[in-house]
Amino acid sequence: MKTVLIIDDINSERQMSSALLTHAGFKVAGTDSAESAWEWLNNNNPPNLILLDIIMPGESGLDFCRKIRSRDEWKDIPILFCSSKSEEFDRFWALRQGGTEYITKPYLPQKLIEVVTKYAD
Repeated sequence: MKTVLIIDDINSERQMSSALLTHAGFKVAGTDSAESAWEWLNNNNPPNLILLDIIMPGESGLDFCRKIRSRDEWKDIPILFCSSKSEEFDRFWALRQGGTEYITKPYLPQKLIEVVTKYAD
């Protein structure tokens, strides 16, 4: 079973994404910050995909993406940014930081499932 790590400080967003992906057949882990996600990554097998918000207290998703990419064992994990930031510049910058794909909140449930399925090989 493919594992997705969801990193989002808003509990309702984590729960909704988790429910959608669990229903689609994924195993899901969720954390509310980059700091707790770092701890999770260091204590578990690498996930097949990371679903990452940008705007979070503490370390931002952009900074955390660069941190993940700096580690050899995690540099190839697909990172799907999922953010309310909807400008083309936001998407461009997130992908420049090492993101694999970018979707904007609110998203259609089927869109999230399609993108996660595409990249969570």
